[in-house]
Amino acid sequence: MAGSVNKVILVGNLGRDPEVKFSQDGVKIVNFTMATSDTWKDKNTGERREKTEWHRIVVFNEHLAGIIERYVRKGSKIYIEGALQTRKWTGNDGVEKYSTEVILNRYRGEMIMLDAKGSGGDPGPLAPPDSAPTGGGSSDSSPGDSSPGGSGPSGSGPSGGPGADLDDEIPF
Repeated sequence: MAGSVNKVILVGNLGRDPEVKFSQDGVKIVNFTMATSDTWKDKNTGERREKTEWHRIVVFNEHLAGIIERYVRKGSKIYIEGALQTRKWTGNDGVEKYSTEVILNRYRGEMIMLDAKGSGGDPGPLAPPDSAPTGGGSSDSSPGDSSPGGSGPSGSGPSGGPGADLDDEIPF
């Protein structure tokens, strides 16, 4: 294999409100935990079973950090793309400890809010639809950007619902 890939895609709910911190040089950093769950029916008992995994998420992308700070709350359902990174440190007891996190770096990573307006983690009234971010996007495009990929994988364009900006003519 010529190279390698470190990419994580998660769809889940926030376990707590995002925590906003600032680096020594004033860059906004957001931390939060995210739960993903798998459900199945137990073959032996017929009971419905569920297993929840918790993930630590760290956002170094200032654009996404600002959106998360304003619009995402505990219980919000989001889609994120990032990379795994393991940190090592020595605790107060002298024991080496490890923590694996999903990192959304400055020029990589995406976040899309999946909750409908007025549900789950909605913090209250939002700005008008033309100025409020409806989803994430990569750090090098804004949510209202009409360039390919600017509206993220949600498929809706900046003018509203899916297909709202399609012409009658097929371009091929």
